[in-house]
Amino acid sequence: MSDLAELAAEAYVYGFPMVVDLDEVGRFTRDGMGSVEPAPFNRFSHAAVLAGPKDTFVSINNDTVYSVAQLDLSGGPLLLRVPDTGGRYYVLQFVDAWTDNFAYVGRRATGTAAGGFLLVPPGWTGEAPQGAKTITAPTTVATIVGRWACDGVDDLPAVRALQQATTLEAGAPCDGLPAPESAVAETELLFFEKLRTGLRAFPPAPADQDYQRKFAPLGLLDSSSPYVQPSAELEQALRTGYRRGKDRVEHATTHGAGPEQNGWKLTYDVFNYNLDFFEVGTVKSPQWVLQDRGAARTVRAAAARAGLWGNHGYEAAYAMAWDDEDGQPLDGTQAYTIRFETTPPVDAFWSITMYDMPRYYLVDNPIGRYSIGDRTADLHYDRDDSLTLHLQPERPADRAAAANWLPTPPGPFRPILRMYQPHPAVFDGRYTIPPITRREHPA
Repeated sequence: MSDLAELAAEAYVYGFPMVVDLDEVGRFTRDGMGSVEPAPFNRFSHAAVLAGPKDTFVSINNDTVYSVAQLDLSGGPLLLRVPDTGGRYYVLQFVDAWTDNFAYVGRRATGTAAGGFLLVPPGWTGEAPQGAKTITAPTTVATIVGRWACDGVDDLPAVRALQQATTLEAGAPCDGLPAPESAVAETELLFFEKLRTGLRAFPPAPADQDYQRKFAPLGLLDSSSPYVQPSAELEQALRTGYRRGKDRVEHATTHGAGPEQNGWKLTYDVFNYNLDFFEVGTVKSPQWVLQDRGAARTVRAAAARAGLWGNHGYEAAYAMAWDDEDGQPLDGTQAYTIRFETTPPVDAFWSITMYDMPRYYLVDNPIGRYSIGDRTADLHYDRDDSLTLHLQPERPADRAAAANWLPTPPGPFRPILRMYQPHPAVFDGRYTIPPITRREHPA
């Protein structure tokens, strides 16, 4: 049984990204998410405001207004049309059922002129309309995560107009998501049932198809569910493997192999696990493609847990912190500062966003500020042009410190530094992120 349980743990890590992705795809079509209202497949849902605490999605950003579309290409191609944004930053990120980022449309990738893109399913061999570029999805179900730069409430009408001009023209009716066997209800067994149905509906890259055959003893390749009345041995192995796999994903989330800088985990490479599918706007170079396929599977699971639907570093570079410069866990019972002698070098913009632990959600606060960055109004810079941010639960008494205040939750927290269209200096070490320093007394 121990070997079977270990196999189940490996299957958990392998399948976790797809299971959590398809759960979120279904949630967006049924319930939406906070400011993003529910929408059927092949239709955009456009948020009208920046994200806040009601948007219960892991590590959601507060910098851009979202436009999200769940795609189902089982009925044939879709025609995507985007407007001229007049130089405004935006990105449409394409994510397959395995959470691979396989294409980008937007300012960095394709420019800001109006354009058309034909989105097609795997194996499609037709011709695109004149002037449209073809984007082939690796799986018939995929997600477009759109992000529009927004400079506050007064800028929302301009963003809304661009959203409304971003459209999908659907084709034939589609299949939707595969349904797990309804008789499987237990949490651990249901996970493996969702994985089984997902594997059949959305085959992985050819290089992974040989690998996943090893999971046949678990019933994951069966055409009908073995989890309705599993043997005692299989059930115990699946339950044990579920717990082991979950622990491994949690550990990989906070103890990954990525470099650290002044207490920040540099997750610039955390979305480099796509090794097989490179469509419009992607960068296929050794810097942005993990060479170890086994390691890539673990990185993919950790990324799905802590930052589902995040961008490659060349689109938006992410750095996360769990500890201060002394290695002590960040906690809202303390007050902290971050002093930027030089702010992050970017072509678009940068920010630091605050999240609770362990959910990685935005947290309500008295001033409704969930991120702070170069577009925050009335920031106070020192005479030497340095910028000191204050991270603490209470509003600072000092006026300058209050202008630079990012509220923290009362307990453990994790901030993310985002750098949109980062300069090469971010990646080659010429730019260094300053540490998070604990203060003896709040400002």
